[in-house]
Amino acid sequence: MAKLNWLKALSILTLCLIYCRVGLSQAAESSGSTYDVVIRHGRVLDGAGNPWIAADVAISGGRFVKVGKVAGTGKREIDATGLYVSPGWIDVMDQSGSVLLKNGLAENKLREGVTSAIAGEGGTPVEAAQIGEYFAQLQKQGISINFGSYYSETQARVAVIGQVDRPPIAEELKRMKGLMATAMQQGAMGMTTALIYPPSSYAKTDELISMASVAGVYGGLYASHMRGEGKEVVQAVDELIEISEKAHIPAEIFHLKVAYQPDWGKSMAIIGQHVAAARARGDEVAGDLYVYTAGGTGLEATIPSWAFDGGHDALKKRLQDPAIRERLKKEQKTGSPGWWDIIEAAGGWDGIILVDAANPANKKYEGKSMTVIAKEMGKDPSDAAFDLVEQGNSRVLAVYHMMSEEDVETALHFPWTSIGSDSGSSKIAGQPADLNHPRAYGNFPRVIAHFVRDTQTLTLEDAIRKMTSWPATRFRLSDRGVIREGARADVTIFDYDKIQDRSTYEQPVAYPDGIPYVLVNGEIVIDKAQHTGAKPGSILFGQGRGLDLPLP
Repeated sequence: MAKLNWLKALSILTLCLIYCRVGLSQAAESSGSTYDVVIRHGRVLDGAGNPWIAADVAISGGRFVKVGKVAGTGKREIDATGLYVSPGWIDVMDQSGSVLLKNGLAENKLREGVTSAIAGEGGTPVEAAQIGEYFAQLQKQGISINFGSYYSETQARVAVIGQVDRPPIAEELKRMKGLMATAMQQGAMGMTTALIYPPSSYAKTDELISMASVAGVYGGLYASHMRGEGKEVVQAVDELIEISEKAHIPAEIFHLKVAYQPDWGKSMAIIGQHVAAARARGDEVAGDLYVYTAGGTGLEATIPSWAFDGGHDALKKRLQDPAIRERLKKEQKTGSPGWWDIIEAAGGWDGIILVDAANPANKKYEGKSMTVIAKEMGKDPSDAAFDLVEQGNSRVLAVYHMMSEEDVETALHFPWTSIGSDSGSSKIAGQPADLNHPRAYGNFPRVIAHFVRDTQTLTLEDAIRKMTSWPATRFRLSDRGVIREGARADVTIFDYDKIQDRSTYEQPVAYPDGIPYVLVNGEIVIDKAQHTGAKPGSILFGQGRGLDLPLP
């Protein structure tokens, strides 16, 4: 009995000490604590999919330090009455790798609520051994968003065997794997492929499994613009799943879509079944999408892949040969091994709109379909496309209308999808990014404005989860993507009634409405919808940084 009384007394004392500590803490906070920023009276969405709560949010030292009733004051106070306060939005399919070296402000990204971006569909702008220096240069110059990047399998392939259509021999593959290991050690997020584009399309599945296994050892992801997104899209997904399973690596479907009208309303559901089955087997497969029914890429994608063997100069030389042109035109109708028929995906040349001719002499054709351009040139559409590509001083760009709204909605319903823009930040604010497509300025607000508020495809809580905690979890960014004490203070504050994407195919560089404040690492970067010039962004490193592991 004496022992029980002693234990009871000890328990009471412990509780008293806990309550005393809490009381002292609250008293200290109420007596005039000062924070860097306090966001008051907002509807706080934690990012994990929970309903909003009415709370203040206090930030100091770049982190959330209190969520609830904040009695202290902020050096800067934001009144969020009537507004939603969410974790900063994460763009998992960014294209800003090169432009951030020239302009780190990323204004179009931040003004649509994006605080973190993962780039690298085409790899890093530097070779594997220089990735660490590249990241250090970005940090030294300053960037306004948090930024990470994949390394491309194609970069390793070209560095070792060039732009040729053949498999690597054993010694070459070993060197390629060594480059992948170097990239991962330097901080890359994982490995990418863009398998509709030569020379990436020259890589066979067994080569990709071997290379991805290296990224997997270092804790990276494998992300792919798959071999086809049209009638062969399910088979392309199955290849990605096979690579994930055999290389023991999480896999990401870049910009998930069904770009083939006869399969609209059909293939997307099948993709969902295949991914669900893979996940049930233990393969971490997921995907991302942008929320538009048109894609965008180079006009050269209309040319069968074999014509690129040897590089872009070799392609241009081939396009000067009438006999080769005739062969290419025939294969555009019959198909060609290793080439995804994007003309078919767009429903023909009518669905392909030139947006950047990359040549002042051809600028008059921008904004027109290839059918119209061909008529104005007095040629068939194939020859018109060949001419435009050949005459381009850089990459000639087009928008391809090839998806359905129904399939976008189906993809958004998958619990494993996140949001990626497939676009970069603008070098010059208010000017086009890498492609004249509205997704560069409106993709993220469109998720809420159209697919939450207008169509009710998603709940607000799930839309925010797809843009915050889920991608943060996916990329192992354990201290981002949520509003909780101790986490990095990336914040997007928006007006649910007013948020609206304003960019269109005709006017792709219009900034959205309804996002008055954005904070990155606790610092206000968008203030009353204007960029402050602040550059508090951090580099987001992959898990393999600094490790030195044996090649698989």
